[in-house]
Amino acid sequence: MKKTWLLGLGFFSISLTWALYNAFVPLFLDNYLKSAALIGFMMTIDNYFAMFLQPWIGHRSDKIRTRFGRRMPFLLIGMPLGAVFASLIPLHNSFVTLVLFMVLMNLSMSLFRAPTVALMPDITPEAKRTRANGIINLMGGIGSVLAFGVGSKLYGIGSFVPFLFAGITMLICMAVLKAVIKEPIVTGLAVSSKSETHPPVRIKDQLDRTTLFILGAIFCWFVAYQGVEALFTLYGTKHMGMTDGEASFSLTFFSLAFLIFALPSGWLGAKFGKKKVIMAGVAGLFLVFASIVFLDSILMLRVMLIVGGVFWACININSYPWVISTGAEESIGTRTGIYYFVSSLAAITSPPLLGWVIDVFGYSALFISASAGLLLALCFLLGASSGERSAEDRSAA
Repeated sequence: MKKTWLLGLGFFSISLTWALYNAFVPLFLDNYLKSAALIGFMMTIDNYFAMFLQPWIGHRSDKIRTRFGRRMPFLLIGMPLGAVFASLIPLHNSFVTLVLFMVLMNLSMSLFRAPTVALMPDITPEAKRTRANGIINLMGGIGSVLAFGVGSKLYGIGSFVPFLFAGITMLICMAVLKAVIKEPIVTGLAVSSKSETHPPVRIKDQLDRTTLFILGAIFCWFVAYQGVEALFTLYGTKHMGMTDGEASFSLTFFSLAFLIFALPSGWLGAKFGKKKVIMAGVAGLFLVFASIVFLDSILMLRVMLIVGGVFWACININSYPWVISTGAEESIGTRTGIYYFVSSLAAITSPPLLGWVIDVFGYSALFISASAGLLLALCFLLGASSGERSAEDRSAA
C-alpha cells in the first residue's frame, strides 16, 4: 500500500488547491460582483468542466498507450498548467483577467482529475481498493485541513502567497508521482491501431442496469449532501440562531469525523462488501438528517453531525470502488468519468433546488428534503445488485 499513500499526494495537492480556491476566490469576485447569486454561479465553473470534460478525459485515458502510461500524460500536462494558472489568479488586474485565470485553472484541473483517480484501481488489487480509497481520501482531507489552517496565515502575508504555495506543492507532488508510480503494462495496441486486442471501450456499454441504479443512488445522496453543505451556514444562523462563526465551525465536526473514519470505512467495505456498507451509511445518514429536523440544541446538533460524518465516510469511501468493481478493467477511466459526471451534476443541481425548497417552505425544510434525497438513494440501492466481479472476471469481460 506504499504506492497508494504516495498516490494520495495527488489528491492532497488537488484538495489543497481547491480548498484555497473556494476560500479566497469569492473575495476576489466580491470586488467586481455585488450579487451573491452571481458569485455563487462563478464558483460552480469547476462542476461544469467536471460534468462535460472529465467523462471524455477519463474515456480517452482508457484508450491511449504511451511510454509514460495511460494516465500519467494527463498529469504531466494538467498539473503544471493548474499550478501556473492557480498562481496567476491573485495577480489579476481586472474582472476579465480574473475570470480568464479562473477558467484556465478549472480547465487545467479537469485534465488530470479523472486520470489521477483512475490510477488508484490501476495500481491496486481489487481486494484492497476500498482501503486504498480510504487512504487517498484521508490524504485529500489533510490537504483541505492544511489549506484552512495555513491558508489564512499565508493570505495575511499577501493574497498571492497561498496560491503560490498551492502551485509549488502541486509541482512537487507531480514530480514524486512521476518518479514513483509506474503504471502496469496494459495489453492491447494504441487506439490508432487497426487490430486491437480488446474491443474499444464505449460509454453506453458501461450503463448496464446495475450501474444505472448505482448512479441514481449517487446522484440522490450527493444532492442531499451538497445541499446541506452549501446551505448549512444559512440554516444555522437563520433557523437555529447561531453566529456565522458558530455555524461554519459546526460543519468542522462533520468533516473531521469523515476524515477520522475514512480508513475504517474502507476496511469495512473490503470485509463486508461495498454495497452493504454503503446501504448502512445511507440509512444511518438518513436517520441523522431526519433527527436534526427536531433539534434546537447546538450541542446535540454537533453530536449528530459527528455521527453523520461517520456514515458519510461509509458512503463516500466505498462508492467509487463499487462503480469500478462493476465493470471491466479496461473501462476504469471511462467509469471514473461517468462517476464524476453524476456527482458534478448533483453539485450543480442541489444548491438551487434545495434553496428553492427553503424559499417555499422555510429553513426547516433543508434537512427534510435532504432526508428525502437519502431515502430515494436507498430505494435505488435496493434495486441494484452488488455487481462486484473478480479481477479475473472483469479482465475477461
